[in-house]
Amino acid sequence: MGRNSFTRVALTLGLALCAASAHAQSGAPGLTRPVVLKPFDAGAPACAKPPNLARVIAFAQDNDRQFMQGVARGLAAAAKDRNLEFRAAVAGNNSAKMAEDIRAFRREKVGAVIAAPIDSVSLAPELQDTIWSGSYVGTIVPPPATSLLNAPQYLTGKVLADVAAAYIRERLGGRARVVLLTHDTLQFLAPRFVAMRDVLRTLPGVTIVADISPLTVNEQGGAEMMRTILLANPDVDVVLGADTVVLGALDALRQAGKARDNQFLGGIDGEPRAIEEIKKNGPYKASVSLSSPVFSYAMGQHAADWLDGKSIPQAMDILPVALTAKTMSSYEKDQADPAAVYRDAARRDSYLKMYGNICYDTRDQYINFPWSSERR
Repeated sequence: MGRNSFTRVALTLGLALCAASAHAQSGAPGLTRPVVLKPFDAGAPACAKPPNLARVIAFAQDNDRQFMQGVARGLAAAAKDRNLEFRAAVAGNNSAKMAEDIRAFRREKVGAVIAAPIDSVSLAPELQDTIWSGSYVGTIVPPPATSLLNAPQYLTGKVLADVAAAYIRERLGGRARVVLLTHDTLQFLAPRFVAMRDVLRTLPGVTIVADISPLTVNEQGGAEMMRTILLANPDVDVVLGADTVVLGALDALRQAGKARDNQFLGGIDGEPRAIEEIKKNGPYKASVSLSSPVFSYAMGQHAADWLDGKSIPQAMDILPVALTAKTMSSYEKDQADPAAVYRDAARRDSYLKMYGNICYDTRDQYINFPWSSERR
């Protein structure tokens, strides 16, 4: 799960519970203490259908970036396949507008609301009221939700580091000078870089010449940090981090005449420019992506199941996928047809892992703590 998709909500994730507790309680508080959820049981008994709700899936969308456009596309496809209406309200990064959008959905008795929170603190009470009304509430990362999703951050970093390690062994003779452009100041994302260090530590010929967070997590920040690193370490073989900063590092390497096709630059996010660079077969070799159309199509299916009185997962892992020149075509095929992925259990399980069970009758068990499947 990349920075552009999840970092903002991570910054306020822990505060969401405070907002919920300050909100006048008109229903159950949900699960407020961390629990380990069992694997999802697709054969769990059905329960009552939520009464008096419109068969509508509504998306409270933070902005129009490509990742969120993919979320909207997957939700719309699921709604169409289940004969539901789909609506999207784009908040334009305005948290007050998003809260009002969700209040409007609730007044209209919308049966399912999916939110990509801008400010999880202010939005938590609105989501909680929507849960108490009986609607399905799905969120991208923060609680509260009847069904939320997250990316296992350690695994995300490990997937990228494993691809880099294989390249170092096979193409660089086991020796490499490595730069890690980190986000260690963001606790939510720090496990990614713990995983990278753990993997690289297994290669005795690897030297980490820089392990540092850029001042700004964007292409400019990555470029400025890389220029500084090159002053002391002019020859770099591997650069790892989020796509946006690694793309900036690539620009700095090119400007300094230090970019080589046998380098390994790899990032996390599946940014469009990173994908373009991978297809060029140059220094950029991999990007770890989280398929938004696939996971949102699953959320749309679960929303429809909820309205039909079925038991659905309480939480989902979005599993990281390593995009390389070899895997790109199959990934792009899956992105284009998330319904086909969902219908194929093996393909679906390569993208998603589901946990817990909840339905209308057990909605008091909604997740109201910052959930992760990883115990690190």
